[in-house]
Amino acid sequence: MRALVKDFREFLMRGNLVDMAVGIVIGIAFAALVTALVKDLITPIIAALAGKHDFSALSFTIHGSRFLYGDFINAVLAFVSIAAAVFYFVVKPVNALTARLQKEPADDVRACPECLSAIPRAASRCAFCTTEVAPA
Repeated sequence: MRALVKDFREFLMRGNLVDMAVGIVIGIAFAALVTALVKDLITPIIAALAGKHDFSALSFTIHGSRFLYGDFINAVLAFVSIAAAVFYFVVKPVNALTARLQKEPADDVRACPECLSAIPRAASRCAFCTTEVAPA
């Protein structure tokens, strides 16, 4: 029984699981923030331009069934806002940072003809497979 509890505790304390849990909590908070932004700021601006003051009240009825397409419009706006925020505030900066940190291959390096490892251009022997190579 103690082994099961110990294994379960180790599972819970793994770095990946804790990181994932933190990411989910932050994601939920971020979604609530963007939903509030859409509901309280973006929807009223679009509604002012379109002449409607509240999209959530938009609906139509067919044979007694009520279709709330205004709520759908709000959900689409929230989705697009979340996607745009993630793209511009997470994806673009991470891509820019990755490109900045990415090292270009040095000009003084060549491939070993035997194992294709990167070796200095002036080397006479490969450090990885010890094959003799002609200096370039």
